[in-house]
Amino acid sequence: MAMRQATKAAIRACSSSSSTGYFARRQFNASSGDSKKIVGVFYKANEYATKNPNFLGCVENALGIRDWLESQGHQYIVTDDKEGPDCELEKHIPDLHVLISTPFHPAYVTAERIKKAKNLKLLLTAGIGSDHIDLQAAAAAGLTVAEVTGSNVVSVAEDELMRILILMRNFVPGYNQVVKGEWNVAGIAYRAYDLEGKTIGTVGAGRIGKLLLQRLKPFGCNLLYHDRLQMAPELEKEIGAKFVEDLNEMLPKCDVVVINMPLTEKTRGMFNKELIGKLKKGVLIVNNARGAIMDRQAVVEAVESGHIGGYSGDVWDPQPAPKDHPWRYMPNQAMTPHTSGTTIDAQLRYAAGTKDMLERYFKGEDFPAQNYIVKDGELAPQYR
Repeated sequence: MAMRQATKAAIRACSSSSSTGYFARRQFNASSGDSKKIVGVFYKANEYATKNPNFLGCVENALGIRDWLESQGHQYIVTDDKEGPDCELEKHIPDLHVLISTPFHPAYVTAERIKKAKNLKLLLTAGIGSDHIDLQAAAAAGLTVAEVTGSNVVSVAEDELMRILILMRNFVPGYNQVVKGEWNVAGIAYRAYDLEGKTIGTVGAGRIGKLLLQRLKPFGCNLLYHDRLQMAPELEKEIGAKFVEDLNEMLPKCDVVVINMPLTEKTRGMFNKELIGKLKKGVLIVNNARGAIMDRQAVVEAVESGHIGGYSGDVWDPQPAPKDHPWRYMPNQAMTPHTSGTTIDAQLRYAAGTKDMLERYFKGEDFPAQNYIVKDGELAPQYR
């Protein structure tokens, strides 16, 4: 009971704040008296849905906002069926007003779907990362796209730190030995290292990248970062990280490269065979950003040749990853489904943030400025 009360309190917390402002795009003027059709696309939890009352990010628990939405007179449809012309989502595209999705089980919102969605006003990402949406098409159509900025920053940064250590200590083969009943210390130790003294570089130093660097400081690493914006000097000094303006200069220095940038048209396929070739032989790569930033086959070839010593992440292209995705079968990988940003703590935060934005939408109020990905026909700077 206490956990259920905590869940409700967390969701209510974000709904108490408001700001002034009014939307004009696609007559973005919902009020509490208007009945709206809202569709949520989440992953199914099946038997796990009842194991934790705070497990909100699944179909069954639907962000914990069903009762609230329906009490306001709105229709709330939730599904995991999002692919193909006959899927459940496609049936609702022509008359939905709001579409909620997550990066973990994304509803791919193409230009074609946007064209069919005559009533669509608002696209919400319950979490961080809206690249499953054709943002240019959304902007051209006058849609608003927003996400719950900051909701899973801690979750992803902690996961990245874990993956660095897993690769550095060659953990996965050791675990597999135990499962198989084996005992071969040499088979693990020959490629296990300390993290102390290694050079770690993050490509992208936004909220997650900065937090990762802060978490790494106590390990005594040499910390580098490349980003479109340099940190304030006092923050750089506090973290102990050095800005490298030229990515080609930073990459060959790194023992570990962490990807922390959004997927855009500029970053799609950015780590291709040529760029990977500039990395130090045996480099470890952690990618919790987006799978499509990497050239899929170039990664496979580099891991198989040993140029990449280990690859770990939880992002794939597409998602869910098909059974024949080559990253499932390449050596020295520590891949997982897309889970880093959907811890229970993160779910409470992004459920509360989604409810807050829906409340503001119904009242015709602005969202927190940092949540906007597309507003008034313009993309947020990180997606330009």
